[in-house]
Amino acid sequence: MKQYFNLFDFSQKVDYKTEVLSGLTVAMALIPEAVAFALIAGLSPLTGLYAAFMMGLVTSILGGRPGMISGATGAVAVVIVTLAATHGVEYVFAAVVLAGILQVSAGALKLGKLMRLVPHPVIFGFVNGLAIIIFMSQLDQFKGGDGSWLSGSTLYILLGLVFLTMLIIWGLPKLTKAVPASLTAILVVFGLVTVLNIDTKTVGDIAAIKGGFPPFHLPAVPFTFETFQIIFPYAAIVAGVGLIESLLTLNIIDEITETRGRGNKEAVAQGIANMLSGVFSGMGGCAMIGQSLINISSGARARLSGIVASVMLLVFIMFGSSLIEQVPMAALTGLMIMVSIGTFEWASLRTFTKMPKSDVFLMVLVTLITAFLHNLALAVLVGVILAALFFAWDNAKRIRARKNIDANGVKHYEMFGPLFFGSIAAFNEKFDVLNDPAEVIIDFQESRVVDMSAIEALNKLTERYHKVGKKVHLKHLSPDCKKLLANADELIDVNVIEDPTYKLVVD
Repeated sequence: MKQYFNLFDFSQKVDYKTEVLSGLTVAMALIPEAVAFALIAGLSPLTGLYAAFMMGLVTSILGGRPGMISGATGAVAVVIVTLAATHGVEYVFAAVVLAGILQVSAGALKLGKLMRLVPHPVIFGFVNGLAIIIFMSQLDQFKGGDGSWLSGSTLYILLGLVFLTMLIIWGLPKLTKAVPASLTAILVVFGLVTVLNIDTKTVGDIAAIKGGFPPFHLPAVPFTFETFQIIFPYAAIVAGVGLIESLLTLNIIDEITETRGRGNKEAVAQGIANMLSGVFSGMGGCAMIGQSLINISSGARARLSGIVASVMLLVFIMFGSSLIEQVPMAALTGLMIMVSIGTFEWASLRTFTKMPKSDVFLMVLVTLITAFLHNLALAVLVGVILAALFFAWDNAKRIRARKNIDANGVKHYEMFGPLFFGSIAAFNEKFDVLNDPAEVIIDFQESRVVDMSAIEALNKLTERYHKVGKKVHLKHLSPDCKKLLANADELIDVNVIEDPTYKLVVD
């Protein structure tokens, strides 16, 4: 049954059966992740579950990317673990609320467009690193309580159930797409374990998930500047990591679905969700690439799946905890391993011999930082900075000059390529001030003066010509270049028809 209806988007086609079934699958996949991330942060399991409910519900309704799933995440957990250990959970709630305020501000200021600065190799590295994190996190299921690897029948049973789950998820779509493969796999393994009374680890062995509706609770912290100083660094990092992971996930879902999400709207929704999570006893979070890919691969494309996932998660917490606690962890482990395999950009490996070496280096570096430091913000920041430096270095070598002397003895320099801080040295090498004729024309029709360093280079060059008594003209400069040159009236030939109108970067 398909109809044209969706919350806040009345033109989007919604397949209700697919959305609801996908939402159920995501709800079950959210439980172990939320519990695990809460434990990583040193908080109670319900703190992660409440965050998953609030983050998922609010962003599904208000977010800028239908089909994307948000919840408690490891990226946030590793940031707040120190705050939780040193100051307690109330300061965590306060930091989450402040992080939400910062994210709403970022969305209102339309800073989401800054994601355009993230180059594709960095996105590849980010995605591959996340895939490795998702896979590595599943290896804990193959360890006992003392941290040692399982062995014997316990290990073989777990491996068999995991491989069965993966086989169903891989093979069922080749036979039929009437039901989500992920949900089918979970139900089959759950039924098999129940009927045969197989002894294997379940969700309940990790932690009890029974609870009530998230309690409204203002953070019990002193409203002082000292408190602000304590929580602000954590809040800023949570806000930054949350936005980076959410907006990159949004871009990935955009590519898969061949549609376009709204980054600034998603930033506002993430902020509102974190604010509400902080006052409803949640640890906060952001978009979850694993659960989002489960949702999208199950066929969901609308907001309904995320709403169903969040509501069903709350239903499980309040009424169905005893049943959900019996779900074998093997089924969820197999599901997440398949998610990690699907998340990894295998196509990026085939481009190693085709991509520029700098791009390959960026991709590998961002992958390693993401996978081993679990610091997504640092990985993306390092990637963007290095990409900018590589770009500047490459463009610094592109400045060229065509030289000729006309019939009147005037020497012409026709410049090609951008003139900016990185290309100034190469630019200066093009001119032979002492041996040039008495009159010189430097033409920027095929070039561009980019920044203040370039303007200063032009000022110094003209001074060198003046010192030896030679006259120089600068042609085809933009109006703001003319304003910033010291001797513009004497140097520049104004041509209103041909002169460019670009703006100079002066900040």
